[in-house]
Amino acid sequence: MHVAIVHANISDLAEAKRGIAEIVPTMKEAPGFIAVYFVAIDDSHGISIAVFETEEQARASAPPEGSEAPGVTLAGIQFGEVIGSA
Repeated sequence: MHVAIVHANISDLAEAKRGIAEIVPTMKEAPGFIAVYFVAIDDSHGISIAVFETEEQARASAPPEGSEAPGVTLAGIQFGEVIGSA
């Protein structure tokens, strides 16, 4: 399994939550999709962790760095292999 970790600056948390609700159905249909978690670190920062079967699928699912969504600006993207879970 591999993950795409997206770091985001949040300008409007309520708007960001609405946007998340809109993109989740599309993410669930992506090839290799396993799960996604959205975490608000505080009122102005958050991360999402999207889990896929392969690195290629994780990379293909990631939005372009610097892109914007309602209430959110993407600050950075990282990719990694899952080396353990519970």
